[in-house]
Amino acid sequence: MSFSSFPQASSLSHVLSPLGWDDAWAAEFTPYAEQGLVPGRVVRVDRGQCDVMTEDGIVRADTAFVTPHDPLRVICTGDWAAVEAAGIPRYVKAYLPRRTAFVRSTSSQRSEGQILAANVDHAIIAVSLAVELDLGRIERFLALAWESGAQPLVVLTKTDLVPDPATLAHLVQDVETTAPGVQVLTVSSLTGEGTDILSAVVAGGTSVLLGVSGAGKSTLANTLLGADVMEVQEAREVDGKGRHTTTTRNLLALPGGGVLIDTPGLRGVGLWDAEAGVGQVFSEIEEYAERCRFHDCAHEAEPGCAVLAAVASGELPERRLDSYRKLLRENQRIVAKTDARLRSEIRRDWRIKSAEGRANYAAKRGGRA
Repeated sequence: MSFSSFPQASSLSHVLSPLGWDDAWAAEFTPYAEQGLVPGRVVRVDRGQCDVMTEDGIVRADTAFVTPHDPLRVICTGDWAAVEAAGIPRYVKAYLPRRTAFVRSTSSQRSEGQILAANVDHAIIAVSLAVELDLGRIERFLALAWESGAQPLVVLTKTDLVPDPATLAHLVQDVETTAPGVQVLTVSSLTGEGTDILSAVVAGGTSVLLGVSGAGKSTLANTLLGADVMEVQEAREVDGKGRHTTTTRNLLALPGGGVLIDTPGLRGVGLWDAEAGVGQVFSEIEEYAERCRFHDCAHEAEPGCAVLAAVASGELPERRLDSYRKLLRENQRIVAKTDARLRSEIRRDWRIKSAEGRANYAAKRGGRA
C-alpha cells in the first residue's frame, strides 16, 4: 500500500501536525526526546512490526519492546510512538498514553479485549442501506464507540439504492431513534450525495471507519481520499455481505485535513467493559429509570417502574428495552469473566510464590543442618 499521501518535509511540526501532533503530545514526549528517541504516528501494524510516520517519512520498526502479555497494551494503529533515531532494525521503545481507545472483546475463550484503534476523535459507523437495517448491531457499535471516548457518527451508505425519499426518511428516522445524540448522515459514493458534509466532519482530528463487511467502508474511504487507495469488492446480492478487502488497520492522510483509520470488516462486535457506553446509547431509558420507585429497579415487574410505564404508553419502544437488557447482560458477563480471569492469575502467582518460598525455606533448613 502506498503512503504517498503523507507529507515528506523534514520539519517535525510540518510533517506530524497534519497527523494530529500538538503541544500536548510534544510535552508528553519530552522524556523520550531526552533519550534520543524520535516521535512518530503508527500507520499500520502487522506481524510484530509497524510502519511509523516520522519526520524522516515512513520507517519500518520492530515492536518487540512493546509487546506485553496484555493484548490491550500492544501497539496499534493510531498510537504515538517513541522510535529509535537509527539502527537496523529500528525499534519502538514506547508509546504515549492514549487519549481514546476503541476496544472490543475477542471471540476467544480467554475473555480478552482487542484494541482496534487509538487516539481517535470520530468513530464513523458505516451501515449499508443495501440490506435490511440491523438496529441492534448499530446500538452495539455505538456502545463501543461511546466507551472509547470518541464521538460516534452513523453514516448510511449506498443511499442511491433507496430512490424513494419517503422510504429513505423513514430509515433515517429509525436510526436517529436508535442513536440519540449522534449525527446520522446519508451518503452515496456513486452519486456523491453527502460526501461533502462527511469530509467536513472528518477534516479535524482522527476518524476510524467501522462496520461489517459489505458496508461500503473501502469505497467510502476512497471517496474521502479522492483516490482508489483501498481495494473494493462487490458485496453478495443475497445478503449484502462482502469479503474482507481490508485486512489490516491503516492510517491514511485525508486531502481536506484530518486522518482516517480504515479497519477490516468486523464479523463480531463484542462488548468490552462498556457499561458507560451502553448507558449513553440508551440514555432515554436511564432517564426514565431515574423516576422509578426503587433505585435498584430491574425494570422487569417492579411496582412503580417508570421504564415499563413508558413501554406501556408507547413512549419507549419495547425493542429498545430488550436491546438494552441484552447488552447490559452481555457486558456483565464479560466483566465477570475478566474479573474471574484476573483472580485466577492472582491465585496462580500466589501459588507459585508460595511454592518458591517453601522451597527456599526448606533449602535454608537443610543448609543449617
